[in-house]
Amino acid sequence: MFDSSPPADRRLSRRVTALAVAGTALSLAVPVSATAVSGAGRAAAAPDPVSSFSFTAQERKDALAYWSPARIKAVGKSVDLGPTGPKTKTWTGPQLKTVGRMFMVNAAGADTWCTATAVTSANRSVVMTAGHCVRRSASPDNTNMSIVFVPAYSKGRQPYGAFAVRTVLTPRTFAEEGTNDVAAMVVDADKSGRKLTDVVGGTPVAFNRAVGGTISSFGYPATHPQLGEELLRCVGAAKKENGQQMIPCDMTGGSSGGPWLADFKEATGKGTLVSVNSGLDGFTPTKMYGEILGATAKTMYGRAERG
Repeated sequence: MFDSSPPADRRLSRRVTALAVAGTALSLAVPVSATAVSGAGRAAAAPDPVSSFSFTAQERKDALAYWSPARIKAVGKSVDLGPTGPKTKTWTGPQLKTVGRMFMVNAAGADTWCTATAVTSANRSVVMTAGHCVRRSASPDNTNMSIVFVPAYSKGRQPYGAFAVRTVLTPRTFAEEGTNDVAAMVVDADKSGRKLTDVVGGTPVAFNRAVGGTISSFGYPATHPQLGEELLRCVGAAKKENGQQMIPCDMTGGSSGGPWLADFKEATGKGTLVSVNSGLDGFTPTKMYGEILGATAKTMYGRAERG
């Protein structure tokens, strides 16, 4: 996934323009602005920390129809970011039902994809990914459209079907300033009326977790020979760097939004989501960055699970 925001050259968005250049918004709910409170000595109300936008029932129906197997195959062939790096390995363990490929059309009209994860939630319908996978950073009016989540996608197979995204939430600071690159989404039930985590389960999320420990990062990068068709993994010890978390990893565009799983068990494919793939350290990457999921991310998630 890619956007045009310049401030951090480590962003995945600085890596691959072909994977997402956001353009005109489909629909957008403008964040609540600070509002003056009448009366002497009374402070202005704080702005809403979360920005959100939603899709109509017809738009969601159209999104599912739009992402045909032929279109998915075509988007995977539309970009090649070079060979898969030595730190990135094909995941050959148990099927990760909760991790999937997320397809969308950016606001400029280009087909693209990211990676996302079904997480535990009260409404059994929440998916987490990177903020730059759903909207252009520091550009509130530029959001993506026709977004669908395909859990456990692999080589064209959609073993649990596709789920249309109904509502998207990001930190207000990401929409307006380009900081805190994380997003939560609420998805529709499937064609049989089943909710997402009733079908694939949910990965637990940890907020305000101390940085450290071994992390497994997953994604569908647009590198060959896989070209987004297989789930790949990096493994490394997390460290705090420049206000974010960092692990050694050379996955590139397309892996954006993929989960960082702590306490990951290879035998079961289970772990706890502690961040998502957000950025790289350069055009020949050696490091992957992810946000520290703090109070705003927790508020965003809480609102999503009530949606």
